[in-house]
Amino acid sequence: MQRRILLAGTALGLAAPALMGRAFAQPRDPSWPRAINMGTAAPGGTYALYGPAWGGLAQEATGVNISYRTTQGPNQNIILVQRREVEVGMVTMGVALQAWNGTAPWTQGNRFRDIRALFPMYDTPFHGITLKRSGLTNMAALAGKNVGVGPRGGTPGTYFPLMFEALNIRPAAIRFGSGSDMSGQLQDGLLDAFLFASGVPVPAFSEAETQGEVNFIDFTAAETRTLTERFPELTASTLPTTTYRTAGRALNVVGMFNFAIAHHSLPETLAYEMTKAVLGQNARLRQAIAAGSETLAENASKNTFLPYHPGAARYLREVGQNIPDNLVGA
Repeated sequence: MQRRILLAGTALGLAAPALMGRAFAQPRDPSWPRAINMGTAAPGGTYALYGPAWGGLAQEATGVNISYRTTQGPNQNIILVQRREVEVGMVTMGVALQAWNGTAPWTQGNRFRDIRALFPMYDTPFHGITLKRSGLTNMAALAGKNVGVGPRGGTPGTYFPLMFEALNIRPAAIRFGSGSDMSGQLQDGLLDAFLFASGVPVPAFSEAETQGEVNFIDFTAAETRTLTERFPELTASTLPTTTYRTAGRALNVVGMFNFAIAHHSLPETLAYEMTKAVLGQNARLRQAIAAGSETLAENASKNTFLPYHPGAARYLREVGQNIPDNLVGA
């Protein structure tokens, strides 16, 4: 884990103190906090790499020390930001919608209304892998099989069980864990399939295809239709053949966009400078992580319900994005 974080910082061309020597950084504005925490996710998914990548840019620009907290993913990130146990985090918009309205079981009826959007990150496509020797090549074939879906509090852990229900697919068991753990269980024969949703290429999938022959699992047109009708926060898309080294074909997927979020109490000027640091340096972010190619101001339109932090909204408007007043939080 530590090695990956350092590699992200190196790719950004940041000096070592930007990621390691946090005690030496000084906020550019004395009214800002000296340090903040970011909720990321477990190893094996994109958040674990993307978080330090954008955090390094934000820390360099603001002088505010950013520490990274490993979490179960979007659900826990929302809870932690709401409680101000971390100041910033990363979420998928489907989970954020559940949180905003308090509709999913994990919310326990609570509405998480202190979270604010900062900037769009990248699309999260749902897909999976199996070992080629299993002979499993499609979602329907997973009925009666042992399937891993990532951390319980993450987007795939939240949505894949609902997707199975919608598609009338009944696995023998649904198991939860980090992406790296799921990949290891697949290689050991404890899982028949590993399904995930993350920025692509999914690091754990790329690693798995270097260890042996795998099949990639996607959705049929009928399955996609069912899912997008049942879950309007999902959209259909296609992953290019070149996404994975051994896929050999384009993958038909459904997905939802990811956004960085902050607690509403984050100083407006700090939210502005953090958003500017990330969206204004896309080339450097792409150099650190491929998913950064979609971290563009124009993708702000992917958010239709979660209020933007006033500082983030100010920057997005400055660069030509139409952010309506009713989508800017206090």
